[in-house]
Amino acid sequence: MPELRKDPILGRWVIISEDRAQRPREFYTTPDKPDPKGCPFCEGKERLTPPEIFAFRGRESRPNAEGWDVRVVPNKFPALRVEGDMGKSGRGVYDRMNGIGAHEVIIETPDHFRRMEMQDPDSLGKVFETYKLRLEDLARDRRFKYILIFRNEGRMAGAGLTHPHSQLIATPVTPKRVKEELTGAMEYFNYKDRCIFCDIVAQEIDERERLVHENELFVSFCPYASRFPFEIWVLPKRHHVDYHSLRHEEMPLLADMMIVTLGKLTKALHNPQYNFILHTGPVRWPRKGYWTTIESDFHWHIEIMPRLTQIAGFEWGTGFYINPTPPEEAARYLQEVEL
Repeated sequence: MPELRKDPILGRWVIISEDRAQRPREFYTTPDKPDPKGCPFCEGKERLTPPEIFAFRGRESRPNAEGWDVRVVPNKFPALRVEGDMGKSGRGVYDRMNGIGAHEVIIETPDHFRRMEMQDPDSLGKVFETYKLRLEDLARDRRFKYILIFRNEGRMAGAGLTHPHSQLIATPVTPKRVKEELTGAMEYFNYKDRCIFCDIVAQEIDERERLVHENELFVSFCPYASRFPFEIWVLPKRHHVDYHSLRHEEMPLLADMMIVTLGKLTKALHNPQYNFILHTGPVRWPRKGYWTTIESDFHWHIEIMPRLTQIAGFEWGTGFYINPTPPEEAARYLQEVEL
């Protein structure tokens, strides 16, 4: 019997339809074949990218040259541009503004073949430290209201290059999807005087039926109202509204969490393509009535969404998602995967 489940944060309904259930091997897709030929992100090809914004480098190396561990460059074909002013205007019922923002690429490793789950905790910790430093830097720009970090793994997920990389886009407005999540968290807090994400973490650790991995500071699990088969969320156990509030010494533990979680997903589903999204608190300058309880009600997190099914007419027409794999079954399968 299909089951409808309600997302406790967004109020969004999901259909869990076991009648459409598939074994993990039935989700296998043909992974992209990494081809370093002509790759602008490989070490030694630094001249093929715009000048770097930031890099973790060896002491003897020079900017825009070899010898780096993590490198950040402007996107060569940006969705939004950092130069200029907002230029807000309206015409009748329509509003517009200039495409002001920032669009950066975080090149995670000089090694074209070293996927995120293949890195060691210290090396991957530098990637997560880079996220923190870029968020802190761009949050100083009063034109920006939200900064999203995301990762597209594979062409089905939107990746144009196979070299391991993440992207960052800063926007002059709070995106609708983010605002819905912020509003849902605020409403829960106003009703219960607690953070809904903290309550979810506590329940998932207690019940353990949807848990994927746990370490000292972080937990990963398949959410109760999963939109997609094998969807996974990663959250810190300690309440943090902003990702950039993480301390330097916590980065290797986040790296460990992601290495194990993505490693299990990769082994279980034979190198699936996926989207990885970091949801953190919005940029906040003093504004009357602007997310007044956010320090208590929101909790940064990472969402990992394997691209195993297609969104079709029903999903677009209703906003419902149909998931053929119950999260309890997905988590049970992932728990049994040995790395």
